[in-house]
Amino acid sequence: MAFFDAFGVDVFKLAFQIINFLLILYLLNRFLFKRVLALLDERQEKIAKGLEDAEAAARDRELARAERESAMDEARKEAQAMIVRATKIAEDSRAEIVAAARAEAEKVAAKASAEMTAEKQRAIAELRSQVADLALQAAGKLVGSEMNGATQRRLVEDFLAEVTPTDRERS
Repeated sequence: MAFFDAFGVDVFKLAFQIINFLLILYLLNRFLFKRVLALLDERQEKIAKGLEDAEAAARDRELARAERESAMDEARKEAQAMIVRATKIAEDSRAEIVAAARAEAEKVAAKASAEMTAEKQRAIAELRSQVADLALQAAGKLVGSEMNGATQRRLVEDFLAEVTPTDRERS
């Protein structure tokens, strides 16, 4: 104790201050430091969780962007395929329509040709009839008398036999 007396330290007060310091340290540790440390740990966990959530959100955004780009690429490919199919269908339809129109035009042309041939045959028959009548009248005037039916028919047939080859050559 002489050591303490040399420096002027009261041992009783020093012991009392050490006990008070330890008691305050215990009380601060018990009621304040544990709560403050718990709050700090909780805050640190929230910050760490926030960072993890931010990283997860960034990964999710990147994944969503990649999916969106993939979907856009797929949509572009589908649109291109639809355009190709529509173009092919249009070309096939056009070819069918052109073929049908050509077939119809050929039918109309064949029908018109058949009608022209039939009309030509009718006109030739009518002309033959008129030519025969004119020939009979001319022959009757030349001969000066009426001929009988058999003679008239024979003359007409002879005349038509002579006229028919030249008519065929002209047509």
